[in-house]
Amino acid sequence: MSSVQVSCPSCGAAVTFTISSALVVVCEFCRSVVGRGDRQPEDYGKIAVLVGTASPLRVGLTGSYKSQPFTLTGRAQFAHQAGGVWDEWYAAFPNDRWGWLAEAQGRFYLTFQRDLLSRESLIPADDLVLGEWVPDMPSLSLYRVAEKGVAQTASAEGEIPYTLIPGETHVYADLSGPHGAFATLDYNQEPPLLFLGHEVTLTELGWAHLGQGTASTPKQATAVQLACPHCGGPLALRAPDKTERVTCPNCGSLLDVNHGQLKYLTTLTLKVTPLIPLGAVGTFNGQQFTTIGFLRRSVTFDGLPYHWDEYLLYQPLLGFRWLVHSDHHWNFVEPVPVGMVESAERTAQFRQRTFKLYQDASARVEHVLGECYWKVEVGETVQTADYVHPPLMLSKEQNESEINWSLGTYMPPAEVARIFALTDIPQPQKVAPNQPYPHSQLFAYWGWLLLAGLALGLLLFISASSRRVMNQIYQLEPAKIAEDSAVYFSEPFAVRARENIRITADAPIANTWVEIDGDIINQATDESVGFTLPIEYYHGVEDGERWSEGGQRGSTYLSALPAGTYVLGLDIHREHWQQPLTLSVTVEQGVPRFLHFVGTLFLLSLIPLLMAFHYASFNQKRWEDSEYSPFNSAESDDSDD
Repeated sequence: MSSVQVSCPSCGAAVTFTISSALVVVCEFCRSVVGRGDRQPEDYGKIAVLVGTASPLRVGLTGSYKSQPFTLTGRAQFAHQAGGVWDEWYAAFPNDRWGWLAEAQGRFYLTFQRDLLSRESLIPADDLVLGEWVPDMPSLSLYRVAEKGVAQTASAEGEIPYTLIPGETHVYADLSGPHGAFATLDYNQEPPLLFLGHEVTLTELGWAHLGQGTASTPKQATAVQLACPHCGGPLALRAPDKTERVTCPNCGSLLDVNHGQLKYLTTLTLKVTPLIPLGAVGTFNGQQFTTIGFLRRSVTFDGLPYHWDEYLLYQPLLGFRWLVHSDHHWNFVEPVPVGMVESAERTAQFRQRTFKLYQDASARVEHVLGECYWKVEVGETVQTADYVHPPLMLSKEQNESEINWSLGTYMPPAEVARIFALTDIPQPQKVAPNQPYPHSQLFAYWGWLLLAGLALGLLLFISASSRRVMNQIYQLEPAKIAEDSAVYFSEPFAVRARENIRITADAPIANTWVEIDGDIINQATDESVGFTLPIEYYHGVEDGERWSEGGQRGSTYLSALPAGTYVLGLDIHREHWQQPLTLSVTVEQGVPRFLHFVGTLFLLSLIPLLMAFHYASFNQKRWEDSEYSPFNSAESDDSDD
């Protein structure tokens, strides 16, 4: 593409439009915003010097997105109504296609301008509701409103694809959709401009080398030394390009930060000593973060305040994270796109997990130390809601202009102590809302052991070497009187040691019973073991339906006996003693018993069953401070872990 060189209307210096579709360029000499104009360049006014933001990007950097090359030709900085600035980079793609790459708090969003479907689908910014779906706009039906606000054009550099006016205000709404989808509505024009895209990583843009902030070669937060305007004492800013509030460590003053210029606001009286000192560096998920700030917050229930502490962690390439300390429990907290969370009255869905509402309240800032990335004030409040799915906690914070979701992951106190080399860290006395059950691995071990037991049992049943050691048929003649009985003896048979014995009797009876009182006798020692073997079988027809009860076979089991030669002694009693009877008796050894198998599995399950009761108690303690406890409702079903 051919470049066009013009003279700056303000200072006369040469400025060059290298992109044919660029509408303005910032003069490097006098900071004037120069527009193409129909006949000659136009001067839109001077723009402020860029605020240093420690961004890894720069004008002229080339990249690739979905196999399409692009070049960063310029950027603008916008001042947020809550304080701070964010960068918006302009990426020139082939065929005069432009991408808007927003960078804020270590996260990147690449969007492209899209046409709205129709004028009738427009909705005023005031009618958008934070956290709700965008209504009446089919192109945005899957997006939720994440933020509404007013931004001001603060600074710029390079070539820009629209008419940028210094100091101009922009009414906007940021929208969040599923799977990292992102959109912005810019209400500065009529109709509003729509930008659609996704949150992206440096790797996706072909800049993996810019994000190598590993534990071995981390990109550290560099501190800037300043003096407190109230007491003159020294203080350090570890995130000078992001910080909006800082407290003086010498006099306790809360100071406003305006691009490195400090202004006294008030003196904080509450004295708090954080467990983790400001400036401490810790490694989380392979990345080193610097502790730059500390907040103490509170909520009030039944007139009583409950406090917790939040440590602000900073990494230049990743932005901000939080380490939350409550009741001596710890959570590492990361931001979550609003569009990835679907909340209902008492549940929230995130990444195919269901989180249950634990509490909702108005949280108040009680104390501030160090740096903070918004204009925080003691006494400011925000509406919060916490949802739990141990070991995770999904939290929502909402004010008049913005809604934020974050995901906390439970960390054992010992792990926090190791990361920051702390000694004598306080140990929790209560169960945390998202604390995982400490013995959950036992259930996994039990599951594997149970599967192994089932497999072994099936193998034994399949491979069992049961054998018949004796089978004898007895012909019983009719008795003379009912009490008449005779003892019948079997032929001798050999018995092996360490094998159980099953004695089975078969009799072709119907609507009667037979009972055998028997002994198995060792012929060498005359020692015997007694047994009883009943057989009963009844059947008939009632109301036109056949029925039966019992059977024509009975069995009994004996434990293993010493090896030797044995005989059976059988004393046989029967109801129909006047009739002859044929009785077949069988002796078998090494017969597997299903009852023993079930008993073994039960014994294997005793400890897990006891632990299940312990888990239930643990889970109940988890919810004891929640007004939404599932144990307060008979209809609730709790399955957190």
